[in-house]
Amino acid sequence: MRVAKKKPPLNGITEENGNISADSASEVYKARGFCATLSGGKTQCVRSEYVEDLGHFVSKASVAWVDFIVDDFRKEPLQVALKFGFSEILVKNLLKNSRSGYEDFNSEMGLFLPAIHVDGFKVALRPMLILLRKNMILTLHTSETTRFFRVRRYAATLLKKLPQHMPQNDKMTMLLIRIIDESNAKNFEYLQVIEENGDQLSKELSDPKTSRQMIGDKIYHMKHALIVYLSGLWATVDALSSLRYGDADLITDDPKIIGRIAGLVDEVHAQIGLAEHLSDVLASGLEVLQSIYNNQLQILNNRLALLVAYLTIIGTALLVPNTIATVAGNAMFNFQPSDQGWYLELIVVSTIVATLISWWAVKKMGLLPKSADSN
Repeated sequence: MRVAKKKPPLNGITEENGNISADSASEVYKARGFCATLSGGKTQCVRSEYVEDLGHFVSKASVAWVDFIVDDFRKEPLQVALKFGFSEILVKNLLKNSRSGYEDFNSEMGLFLPAIHVDGFKVALRPMLILLRKNMILTLHTSETTRFFRVRRYAATLLKKLPQHMPQNDKMTMLLIRIIDESNAKNFEYLQVIEENGDQLSKELSDPKTSRQMIGDKIYHMKHALIVYLSGLWATVDALSSLRYGDADLITDDPKIIGRIAGLVDEVHAQIGLAEHLSDVLASGLEVLQSIYNNQLQILNNRLALLVAYLTIIGTALLVPNTIATVAGNAMFNFQPSDQGWYLELIVVSTIVATLISWWAVKKMGLLPKSADSN
């Protein structure tokens, strides 16, 4: 007879315990599921590996945030969302989008946002879902996007700062803005990673011993990384703009809070500007390095041309006396020992004259580099 495995006990942090300590913060994030609730002015944070354990706390809360890490984003988000009471059509419509999306079904709504992940010059846009209903926000993402560490740690304080007299949709919008802001901040951090990798590439380009074939491949990957990163930011802008102007019933009508959503859009636009500026800086740096490389090739070219010109002069100068010596050595010319003096003079003079004429002809034809002319 098989004995069913028991679920591990829940690990909850109540209001009396305050925020999660630094020592236990890493353990809290290792849990697949995390739930922070506000009910009657009291907060509670619970972590568990099972969706069923968290649903009990959400049902009794006035405001709840559930963060759940999934392994397979094609199947698990729908299963988890259904267990928390979200509709199947909402999740499926969001998952149809390739990079970002927005859906509003009055009583529930959702956002599909890209979670940027960078490893060297490999930039990946991981999917992330944010589902919202009257009293709950559910975030679903993969394990590669560990971006809500600080929100999990300070979730109790975040919920307690929500004024009790504030309308429900205002509270939910404030919490939603905080979650999106944390996700954006994590995305923004990766621009520095790309910049550091670009600086390393510039260092490799400055080394003449670096393989040009390898450099060409790295330059392509660097440009591709920036393009993917920028596409992720533009996808975020599209989703946030839809949230800002969508007039969803679950979102506040307070102009000040709506202005915070506009602030999120402005931050992403600013980051896009920084990324495009970085692209220009890297491109200009690569152009300078390419110019240096071309100048080095030109210098080498000039040296080879100078060597060829000198060899041409020497070859031509030696050809004339060699021809004279060959002809004079024929049996038809009966030279005597007394002819040795003028014969040597003829060879020397013809060599000097041939050298001067060859040098003048090569210079006249412009075969000598300008650096040689100046010398």
